[in-house]
Amino acid sequence: MSARPTSPHQSVYRFAYTMALSILHRITGLMLSVGLLILVWWLSALARGPDVYAKAETLLSGWFAKLLLAGWLASFCYHLCNGVRHLTWDAGLGMEKHEARRSGWAVVVAALVLLAVLGYLAFGGHDQAADAAIALEHAR
Repeated sequence: MSARPTSPHQSVYRFAYTMALSILHRITGLMLSVGLLILVWWLSALARGPDVYAKAETLLSGWFAKLLLAGWLASFCYHLCNGVRHLTWDAGLGMEKHEARRSGWAVVVAALVLLAVLGYLAFGGHDQAADAAIALEHAR
């Protein structure tokens, strides 16, 4: 009986950041799925009434929940930017090796900028926006 060909071992491959970006895309997709389950639980608590919602709100307002929300926000930003990159690949654009590497760096930079903006709005800018709205209302 002849031996079947086998796949090359992991040690054959050299590390490339594009490979890490691909793995990170899968991990962030999984993290977003877990976040979606939490969102559904929160919405079902809202639908079940004020007592159940109050318990959910207490649980989700702690520091650990905010840390998870920040992680989900980072996952969303990266997954969105890298998803756009994959859509351009589906259109047949950016498939050359140097273009793929350049777009990988662009994804990381765009995800960090998006995370900074959305993180500021979600965690830091909300109070300032509310203060500005109140000041505007008082000015009238």
